[in-house]
Amino acid sequence: MMELQDGAELCFPQLFNMSCRKPTLRWSETVLLKLLLFFISLTTITINLLVIISVSHFRQLHTPTNILILSLAVSDFLVGLVLMPGEIFRYTSCWIFGDIMCVLYWYLGSQTLATSISSIVFISCDRYMAICYPLHYSKKITFKKAKYCVCLCWLWSFVYSIIYLRDELIQPGTSNSCFGECVLKNTYITVTVDIIVTFIFPVTVIIVLYMRVFVVAVSQARAMRSHITAVTVHHAVTLSKKSELKAARTLGILVIVYLSCLCPYYCYSFVDVNIMNSTAATCLVFLFYFNSCLNPLIYALFYSWFRKAIKLIVTLQILQPGSRETNIL
Repeated sequence: MMELQDGAELCFPQLFNMSCRKPTLRWSETVLLKLLLFFISLTTITINLLVIISVSHFRQLHTPTNILILSLAVSDFLVGLVLMPGEIFRYTSCWIFGDIMCVLYWYLGSQTLATSISSIVFISCDRYMAICYPLHYSKKITFKKAKYCVCLCWLWSFVYSIIYLRDELIQPGTSNSCFGECVLKNTYITVTVDIIVTFIFPVTVIIVLYMRVFVVAVSQARAMRSHITAVTVHHAVTLSKKSELKAARTLGILVIVYLSCLCPYYCYSFVDVNIMNSTAATCLVFLFYFNSCLNPLIYALFYSWFRKAIKLIVTLQILQPGSRETNIL
């Protein structure tokens, strides 16, 4: 997607052979690429920001599930605000911000992506408890415990990112072959560990939980249609059936979208361990990031409270006194 051609200008002419060459793109490629990626980045920022404002502002939305969704929205917001524009700049321009900013960029990328994936796992666990153990959910999953889970999620991502980028953090710029470049060199060992930690394990947990949720939802739907079911149980199932099936459908869409966005990226990682530096794999990197745009659509747009919140936010009604107590559910 980005080809350096003979005769291209240097990023830093005063450095002569120590400088990288400026990326040369066809005019049509440059315009279409930047417009498309800018639109995706702006959409990611906007949708996740709406989720952040909604959950933070309205008291009715201060629930364990929504605090986990808030954590996911914050990490995905950073992907749209920093990582997507950063990738656009890396592939279309010379890196002019120095080695320290380069390693900070990679660190923030690792931190936010790890947090996003960890948040999805916690949300899956929350929905599993709510659907499979509804009578014990309110006691086992509290707002305070959800906040602890969020803190644990970000702390884990913080520690993992330091370990993953330890060499770059100790000596920034060691992966760069010339000035004007911001790359990250990986080995098969680090890539394998990263795939296990940030892909295989989370996907396994999510799929196992979803299969359990799906089985329970189907069994309860069958109980609804059974004439042998007791009246009290029948009433309880009637009230919970709709939300349970919606949760099962939401988790199902999560699994499909998650795998669709991440599988190509991680599969290519086995072929090229330095995928983030491969111009041929640029589309896979952005497909990976595109998952952060789809997450809020999956978790928020499926619920009526989000549509109500958007209306109140866009019309600036949230600025009115007492708007925090608005009946949003």
